[in-house]
Amino acid sequence: MNKVNSERNRIRILLPLIIAVGIAGGILLGYMIQYNARQSLPIGSFSHPDKISSILGYIEKNYVDSVNRVDFNEILIPEILKNLDPHSIYIPPREMIGVNETLRGNFDGIGVQFNMQNDTILVIQAIRGGPSETAGILAGDRIVSVNDSIIAGVGMHEDSIVSMLRGPGGSKVDVGIIRKEIVGPITFTLTRGKIPLYSIDVSYMMTNETGFIKITTFSQTTYTEFIENLDKLLDQGCERLILDLRGNSGGIMDPAIRIADAFLEEGQLIVYTEGTNRKREDFYASRKIPGKDLELAILIDEGSASASEIVAGAIQDNDRGIIIGRRSFGKGLVQEQAMLSDGSALRLTTARYYSPTGRCIQRDYTNGKEDYYLDFHRRFSKGEMMEEDSIHFPDSMKFITPGGRIVYGGGGIMPDHFVPYDTTGITPFLVGLTRAGVIYRFALQYSDIHRESLSAFSSASQISDYLENGLLLKEFASFANKNGVSIKNSELLESKEIVLTQIKAYISRNLLDNDGFYPIIQRIDTTLKVALELIEEKNSDLF
Repeated sequence: MNKVNSERNRIRILLPLIIAVGIAGGILLGYMIQYNARQSLPIGSFSHPDKISSILGYIEKNYVDSVNRVDFNEILIPEILKNLDPHSIYIPPREMIGVNETLRGNFDGIGVQFNMQNDTILVIQAIRGGPSETAGILAGDRIVSVNDSIIAGVGMHEDSIVSMLRGPGGSKVDVGIIRKEIVGPITFTLTRGKIPLYSIDVSYMMTNETGFIKITTFSQTTYTEFIENLDKLLDQGCERLILDLRGNSGGIMDPAIRIADAFLEEGQLIVYTEGTNRKREDFYASRKIPGKDLELAILIDEGSASASEIVAGAIQDNDRGIIIGRRSFGKGLVQEQAMLSDGSALRLTTARYYSPTGRCIQRDYTNGKEDYYLDFHRRFSKGEMMEEDSIHFPDSMKFITPGGRIVYGGGGIMPDHFVPYDTTGITPFLVGLTRAGVIYRFALQYSDIHRESLSAFSSASQISDYLENGLLLKEFASFANKNGVSIKNSELLESKEIVLTQIKAYISRNLLDNDGFYPIIQRIDTTLKVALELIEEKNSDLF
């Protein structure tokens, strides 16, 4: 056994002792944040505030072999946090860059959207205004080298390629490109710059009067993006809005509050937070935004959490709009981030947030983190995704909105209009296609081969009409067979609408990004279709 493994084994052997003593003596997280190495004390002179540090110092000074205190910290801190709540976490230094990029809403890179095709990077789109577009890199180009390293056909992992393309803003990188019309590679020298990470996937008019906006996360740029997209829809005659928060797991709290504010009257409560060591803080609507006059429907599901639930809860509790879909995740805890000296961070839960009626929608987590996340399996097994009547809350969780509606806390936001998980057309054949990624890979190949003819179209509807022929399904069936998925005609017929719609949507995305994808995929989106029907027919007491 080598020295590294021996050291890790020693750490594993000693870890239970350290954790047990630390928990018994009281874990002081504030001390861990301000941690610095101290001289170990005689075992009999442990003092309560420094017990963990004293033990670590004693081991470091007296253990039979050498040990690394840094390794102890990396193992011990996550173990401590496991005894708190599911959302208090430790973020190692190596993970902080990616985490901060998501919340900040940008990163430094070359600005391309790409996919792997036959072990080669295929450029789907050069991001508007980014270094790649400015330099002349085009959709359909294949990236084969980065600086002096060949990256095509060598089995390199996608994450490794991404790390090579990213780098500090202002730094240069040579990118080798293969383009169909040109013999031999072309080398572009790119200067890395700030590349936006958009938190709004798409916004467009579904009908002459009903607009649609999908928010995928809440970052520092989300509110600005939202107002820009809302203004665009208002200029196109939007009178009703469907705001899609499905699958949005949250992010920063402030943009969620500001987006809710855009629809509420001045002085209405949006949310309040409170914790044992945090005084109650109320957040009220104050701005006069055009969104206050829109009829509003919000879509949620079991993946909508945290900041998404703040928006949905504020709208529901103020009787401002209708919530459609399935019960949300149930995260009502607020985290604050403390940076540590080595670049790592501690995100500690410091408060709970409460919707305007006073309900906390946080799910129970007293049985531990593993049980907490198994709740999704329980929802499926007890039929909650299919039947609204399978969901029961005790009377103690009942709250009343100003309009007299009953809402519940303690386990997510319950929609005003329940839409079951749609299993129509779902066959074992379709599941196999999805797991193997066959539909997506076929769409990518088709887009690449027919890029010249497809590039003549500027809208999703034009692309969809162009693809409306009997040959597409036959080509797909042949592709699936060649890629190890046997065609079952009866199941293909049953799943035909889903398969064809997904193929068209993915092909359209490869040409027009999300503006091409969503207008097509909405044809098989049951929840969205129900929302459009409800909001346009005003089939709700809220409208």
